[in-house]
Amino acid sequence: MITKELDTAEKQVTLMSKIRDYAQFIKLRLASLVVFSAAICFVIASEQVDWTKMLLLVLGGFLVTGSANGFNQIIERNLDKLMTRTQNRPLPQGRMSVNEAFIVASLCGMAGVTILTIFMNPLSGILGMLALILYTVVYTPLKRVTPFAVFVGAIPGAIPPLLGCVAATQGFGEIKLVGWIMFAGQFMWQFPHFWGIAWVLDDDYKKAGFQMLPSRGGRDKSSAYQALVYTLFLYPISLMPVMFHISGFISSLVISFCSICFLYQAYTLYKECTVAAARRLMFGSFFYLPAIQLAVMVGK
Repeated sequence: MITKELDTAEKQVTLMSKIRDYAQFIKLRLASLVVFSAAICFVIASEQVDWTKMLLLVLGGFLVTGSANGFNQIIERNLDKLMTRTQNRPLPQGRMSVNEAFIVASLCGMAGVTILTIFMNPLSGILGMLALILYTVVYTPLKRVTPFAVFVGAIPGAIPPLLGCVAATQGFGEIKLVGWIMFAGQFMWQFPHFWGIAWVLDDDYKKAGFQMLPSRGGRDKSSAYQALVYTLFLYPISLMPVMFHISGFISSLVISFCSICFLYQAYTLYKECTVAAARRLMFGSFFYLPAIQLAVMVGK
């Protein structure tokens, strides 16, 4: 009796460990944030929200994002061993084989693109595939070559809101003005977001040879200045839904308040050039994007 109970307990521990490994492999929290932006923009672009379709969009987008994250970890598995932040992932630790990882990432990608194509429209499937390819084949290898990788990575990173808007259209799919506006906002947001993270983790990134800050000097005034400039331009871009009458006056107040707070964090980083200031900018970016997108949705 005791032996059976121990065996059951061991199986439960093993199952939970495997679930945690898969969650870490697909970067569950990051994938959830990405899918959130797609779902919000689906609502913004819809005349009448089809909730079943939105749930399928969330599922398809989640699978595609998880696939991209998985392939990224397969490619960087040896580099992940070098960094404190990533050395406990399942591939570097040997808790998951490369073959298993490849199968999981491939199945997620194929299932996600299929769901987007069949239940949304073909253009949604194309956008999902484009994001997967750009992130895996272009952005991931460039990270060790040039800081320009952040610009390249911002393209697939901004596709989810565009995808959400396209998924709300009929037929083959159509990219409307609202889609480009939401794409532009998320695209510009990624620069202070990535650079805030890169500043905090610069020492760790250097162990793997990643060049994530915009200046070759790393944590210097030039990097902080560029983060400030991009945050400044983010403000008017974030107001574009109001300018084009997609959202209303109350939204503009929320957007302005969030943008000024975010801009102040970027200015503080420029003024101080410290890890503490970069960490505040990083956490500010986590709050900024969903707050802005929710404001546009509610204002509509």
